[in-house]
Amino acid sequence: MIVATLLGIAGFIYVLLGTLHALYTALDIRKPRRIVPDDPAVIAAMQNSKIRLTRGQSTMWQGWVGFNFSHSLGAVFFGAAICFIAATRESNALPPWVLPVLTIVSTAYLSLALKYWFRIPVLGTALATLCLAAAWALTL
Repeated sequence: MIVATLLGIAGFIYVLLGTLHALYTALDIRKPRRIVPDDPAVIAAMQNSKIRLTRGQSTMWQGWVGFNFSHSLGAVFFGAAICFIAATRESNALPPWVLPVLTIVSTAYLSLALKYWFRIPVLGTALATLCLAAAWALTL
């Protein structure tokens, strides 16, 4: 029961952070003011600068929006997978590698958060990682 609760908390954190990130990204499409540069000139430059890889088909702004949406989707999917495991854990025995892998992935997110993100994702991923590590430890 404690393991499932810890997994549920970790999963909920990732779903929440990913959903908020997607919402902020969607709101930034029309009125950029959240997950964007604070200098309007940089936003304008992103909107007018083509990505070479796309041979002029996409702008840096379109790439930025797409990267943020895909990042959100990854966090939501990761959190949903953890929640699914939490909900079905009691009825199904997990392979022994599942909790270590979830903890390692969460640790990777935490490493990114510490280096590149800001306080709220750092706190959220730290708490989720602690929950996953504790769940793993309790199964040993």
